[in-house]
Amino acid sequence: MKGRPELYTSYAQDMAFLNTRPKRTWTGALVVVALLVPFAITDDLLMLLATGFVAAIGAIGLNIVTGYAGQVSLGHAFFLAIGAYTGAALSGDPDGRVLGFGVTSLPVWLLASGLVAGLAGLVVAPIAARLRGLYLAIVTLGLVFLGEHVFREWTSLTGGPGVGRPAAVPELFGVRLDRPSEFFSGPQQLYLLMFVLLVIFAVLARNLVRSRIGRAFAAVRDRDLAAAVIGVDLTRYKALAFAVSSFYAGVAGSLLFVVNGFFDPGSFGLLLSVQYIAMVLIGGAGTISGAIMGALFITLLPRITRELPTVLPFISADATGAVTVFQVEAVLYGLLIVVFLIVEPRGLFGIWVRVRNYWRTWPFSY
Repeated sequence: MKGRPELYTSYAQDMAFLNTRPKRTWTGALVVVALLVPFAITDDLLMLLATGFVAAIGAIGLNIVTGYAGQVSLGHAFFLAIGAYTGAALSGDPDGRVLGFGVTSLPVWLLASGLVAGLAGLVVAPIAARLRGLYLAIVTLGLVFLGEHVFREWTSLTGGPGVGRPAAVPELFGVRLDRPSEFFSGPQQLYLLMFVLLVIFAVLARNLVRSRIGRAFAAVRDRDLAAAVIGVDLTRYKALAFAVSSFYAGVAGSLLFVVNGFFDPGSFGLLLSVQYIAMVLIGGAGTISGAIMGALFITLLPRITRELPTVLPFISADATGAVTVFQVEAVLYGLLIVVFLIVEPRGLFGIWVRVRNYWRTWPFSY
């Protein structure tokens, strides 16, 4: 309504995806800036941001099962690995040293990676639906160690520890997106591809959590016994949360190593799961925007810590020193999780909300 931009006269207006003019303006501005970034920064930063976009897709998936449905999962690395090896095997060279089927079309292997990982999530879901809290966390943690053993021994698929295999081939309509074209460099094309995919999967997730299914997830998270009393099928919605989360993890896993083109079974250890937990908690559990913020923050964190030796001489840039940048990174993950849980439980998204509300009411304090 003119003059009253936040006065809604229908439920549909209140539930609209971008229901205010400032939201539409800022979202449009962010998209424009993101599309201009490839022409303003170096290729190595573009590859880093492309990796961050892929990590954000995986973080959104983990946020669905943990932040929205309230099911603690430490096994995200397992589902990322399933997606990565599904995509790599489908697009791999049939005559190569590892398993490959030569299906290089990106939409085919991307969708297949998500579906196979989602199916794995459905297999785990009946067990997970009977557990909660610490017990569920331990069971999903076991998946990581199980996956490490299976992928380490299945050398015909993975190439074996320390050897690895090539990642999935990003080919669309016969064009290799990881190679220079007439108008764009390889890093620019990968950046734009990952950005478009992030927007698609973020919009899909946002619509999911705004739907009846999303409200059921929230009811299970807040109080599962009360949700069961009002008619929410706990087993069904917990299974659905795990399946959707695993699908997103599979998609992210298949794309994660496209940027550097190579990976091995050691890439999917417990640290990877911890990194994704950090993305959700630092960004803000239960928010799609928070998952994206957290993923970009954690992805850019190693780049920042690599500069520490120039500022703090007692930190070594290689593995020979008493205190190395790798040790600092590992400590920072845990430290940041603890600090955000205590100081700002809503994460980076909560900080953004505070800043936004301050300027919305400025110069008044109420």
